[in-house]
Amino acid sequence: MLLENSKWITYPNYEDETICPVFRKKFDVQEKIKGATLKITSLGCYVAELGGERIGDFIFAPGWTFYKRAQMQQYDVTSLIANKNELRVTIGAGWYKGRINIRNRMELPQIHPAMICELEITLENGKKDVIVSDESWECSLSKITMSDIYDGEHYDANFEESFGPVALQDCSYVEIIKQQGEKIIEQDTLRPHRIFKTPKGETLIDFNQNLTGYFEIELDAKKGDRVSFSVCEVLDKDGNFYNENYRSAKSEFEYICKEGHQIHKPRLSFWGFRYIKVNSFPDELTLNSVKAIVVHSDIKRTGYLQSSSPLLNKLFKNIAWGQKGNFLDVPTDCPQRDERLGWTGDAQVFVKTASYNYDVEKFFDKWLNDLLLEQQREGLIPFCVPQVHERPGSSTAAWSDASTVCPWQMYLTYGNTKILKRQFKSMCTYVDEIGKITKKKDLWYGCWHFGDWLGLDAPSGSYVGSTSLDIIGTAFYAYSTSLVVKAGKVLNRNVSKYERLYERIINKAKKEFTEYKTQTECVLALYFGLTDNKEAVAEQLANMLIENGKRLQTGFVGTPYLLHALSQNGYTELAYDILLQENYPSWLFSVKQGATTIWEHWDGVNDKGEFWSKDMNSFNHYAYGSVADWVYGVACGIQTVEEHPGFEKVVICPHPTKRLDYLSARIETRYGQLSSAWYKESDSFRYEITTPTDATVIIEGKEYHLSKGSYVF
Repeated sequence: MLLENSKWITYPNYEDETICPVFRKKFDVQEKIKGATLKITSLGCYVAELGGERIGDFIFAPGWTFYKRAQMQQYDVTSLIANKNELRVTIGAGWYKGRINIRNRMELPQIHPAMICELEITLENGKKDVIVSDESWECSLSKITMSDIYDGEHYDANFEESFGPVALQDCSYVEIIKQQGEKIIEQDTLRPHRIFKTPKGETLIDFNQNLTGYFEIELDAKKGDRVSFSVCEVLDKDGNFYNENYRSAKSEFEYICKEGHQIHKPRLSFWGFRYIKVNSFPDELTLNSVKAIVVHSDIKRTGYLQSSSPLLNKLFKNIAWGQKGNFLDVPTDCPQRDERLGWTGDAQVFVKTASYNYDVEKFFDKWLNDLLLEQQREGLIPFCVPQVHERPGSSTAAWSDASTVCPWQMYLTYGNTKILKRQFKSMCTYVDEIGKITKKKDLWYGCWHFGDWLGLDAPSGSYVGSTSLDIIGTAFYAYSTSLVVKAGKVLNRNVSKYERLYERIINKAKKEFTEYKTQTECVLALYFGLTDNKEAVAEQLANMLIENGKRLQTGFVGTPYLLHALSQNGYTELAYDILLQENYPSWLFSVKQGATTIWEHWDGVNDKGEFWSKDMNSFNHYAYGSVADWVYGVACGIQTVEEHPGFEKVVICPHPTKRLDYLSARIETRYGQLSSAWYKESDSFRYEITTPTDATVIIEGKEYHLSKGSYVF
């Protein structure tokens, strides 16, 4: 048991969850030390300091987990120990009890943000001194006078702390675990691109990039002077500040200055933004007065795409920025409005792209463990993990399938059988649940789903596209069942029950669904094998797209599979038409509109500068960035082999187009760098391939079996 000798301590007079108490313990060390280690975790987010120095580089520690788990961090603090010491820990509500977590506020009203720690000091003579969190600590309100994930942070540099006794809190329901996921750290710093006045006379700072993080200010001021910022992602059509799409998230920053020169940055909150509106700034405002600090989980960049098209390259860059901005310990939908949740649907459609762009094995290991625990608690797969809402009614197609799709992708990309083994029962339970709630045996029929969310063929006033919910449900019922079968065979489990179920689902679907009315229905029928008439359905899909000006109408469900459905059925060139389309709706439309991340809506801002809506219009929403997996896997042709996962062996089968002069993809695998590029040369193509393992390379129909090395065709 971790931290078994320590006690959970909290502030005794919580009036609301936006306060940020600070806890302190003073101690002396008179003898020379050999080493010192701090072990710590919290409910809420903490900042730990020793001797006035921040401990570690983990931002928003201990991260966001299933409410009954708290990750413990361990820090080497040897260099910070002096003769006289003060260990301080400041706590904010963070993801645990702020506005973001409705469930914890309802179900745990008497549980407040709290911390627990142990500082072990090893002396040179071999003896150990251990300082634990207990009644001997003191606490006070801190200079952070307000902090909330949605509403921002206020800081008063002149606030005078007044310390008194701490309170103990019964947190016996919380399991303290070792750090499982990636830590969140400061990744990059951006200086302002420009400072300008809007038509309304507002002063705005533009960082020329939609990002997730916070800002550091530097100024000379008088005691009591006030710095106040608001943030937004985009400007309105007149060039004025606009953040109505943040909904109720106040996203404020306020700093009350001390006397003289000072540098400050927030500690317990973050923002999604490109622009800062300067409400007040007492010093001369220059490009050196403010810098943006980009934060996200400490995931390593592993995949890169590059082409001869500047617009396509910008799209690739936007996809990477969208992933960084939303991989903040959990795969969130967006980082700016009063949401920022681990939506399962977004995660499953993007997981393949995510695992090529960055090393996300550890990241998903932790998140999927939380999904498993949420499922055990709810008896179903919630829409968001961690689950912050009241109990949902049931699992839902394409969202709850994160329980099967994400573990399988971790296996394909990294060869990770441990995650697959741990999640296998969850996968089976999910598929079994569908069989219990459906209104027609062997279909997922008559149940509520999010549908083809934000599909452009939606009826007026609806967020849900016109695609049949029963087709969507059945397609994912079949898909998840097939993944259970595949996973079971990898794990040497008896999955004959699910093999028979899969056959029944497919056969029943082919009889039940014989007509397809939307682009997404055609896509699902083709990609998930719901039809025997693939040639006719593929032709129908192609005609739908061509009649619509080679433009899509698909939403969250259809879009990730659209180009795959085309290329798998002989329409690769049409898939390129859709990818390279510059008119609305398309991926490149938002690029031409100035997007620096992926939009939630195809027309988040239309060509007239008008916004789609106020209530659901994020400009940093990575889901549609899933198109990159088609570029990696089809256009450049890099494919995993299920029998040899983790790129132990690969198939490379590129599909070039004369509409681009070149296209390249490279992925840093566990075996080394894998790359595939092609270049247009008059009426032919040159292919350059590097493989770190045995590979089957298929070039224009001709197959080559190659060993490790670099090759040109």
